[in-house]
Amino acid sequence: MLILGIESSCDETAASVARDHTEILSNVVSSQVEEHKLYGGVVPEIASRRHCENVLPVVQKALDDAGVTLAELDGIAVTAYPGLIGALLVGVNFAKGLALTAGKPLVPVHHLAGHIASNYIAHPELKPPYLCLVVSGGHSHLVEVLSYTTFRILGRTRDDAAGECFDKCARAMGYPYPGGIHLDKASKNGNPDAFSLPRPKIAGNAYDFSFSGLKTAVVNLLHNTAQKGGTICKEDLAASVQATIAGILTEHTMRAAREHGYSTIAVAGGVSANSGVRAAMQEACDKQGYRLYLPPLHLCGDNGAMIACAGSYAFDAGIRADSSLNASATMELTAWGELGVVKN
Repeated sequence: MLILGIESSCDETAASVARDHTEILSNVVSSQVEEHKLYGGVVPEIASRRHCENVLPVVQKALDDAGVTLAELDGIAVTAYPGLIGALLVGVNFAKGLALTAGKPLVPVHHLAGHIASNYIAHPELKPPYLCLVVSGGHSHLVEVLSYTTFRILGRTRDDAAGECFDKCARAMGYPYPGGIHLDKASKNGNPDAFSLPRPKIAGNAYDFSFSGLKTAVVNLLHNTAQKGGTICKEDLAASVQATIAGILTEHTMRAAREHGYSTIAVAGGVSANSGVRAAMQEACDKQGYRLYLPPLHLCGDNGAMIACAGSYAFDAGIRADSSLNASATMELTAWGELGVVKN
């Protein structure tokens, strides 16, 4: 089975061809980081325009690299939700036109399901059910992966996502966009115990996250220190922020695993590339005797391979769309798994 996956939910235009779920024949990513760096973050209008320019050559290169023609594909998968709506629409409309022209089934894919699938590519032995922590710039979810297309949400952020907290703290500290990477590097030369930062608890659901208060505490610390003419060791603060976020994510994940009987745990999403999060999760899992799966760094960010992989499992599950498919900036991961054969 050959599936073409197309990803355009944020600022990467990506495409990939997967064979039999996890064998990746090509993986092409066109990044817009350097352009958005000028503005300190992703500008949705610019992202959409660049997707329009890049999607055709990226998809063509993915097919060429894989040595596959449109006629040989079994289906075309595309990220349809969630994400920046203008960016999503570029990929969705391109995929609809391509599927119609080639006479191939169209498979809508949920972006978080794509991130979860990144571990299948690196670890084909990983099979549901298991517990997955999905953390990125826009999402922080604790997910029970019941099957390749069926999920149950145990916890989620009530405000900022972990990746957003990393990036905004980094920006307040003067690091360039994307800040999370620079904060991670700086933390290696800092003392993680230098600052005592808040670890919010959420009423109503012990698995939910909240990172807004942590971000505010860091910003206030920096402002108050500057107003008093003082200085802060950025490396120490970076290490403290990273240790705090990693500790919160790990604590919630371990609690959910213990209380729901999971001994297999995965981490996925952009923040799964963070060295502090990876180390904290590995240490906690080793201590509890759990098996931990982490995607390789090149599959942590947005990419077409994860969409092709997730799309192939969705194809098997009968998830389809026709030319009436519309993108959505929001959709529950659980709702995507229940789509079945759909029109939109």
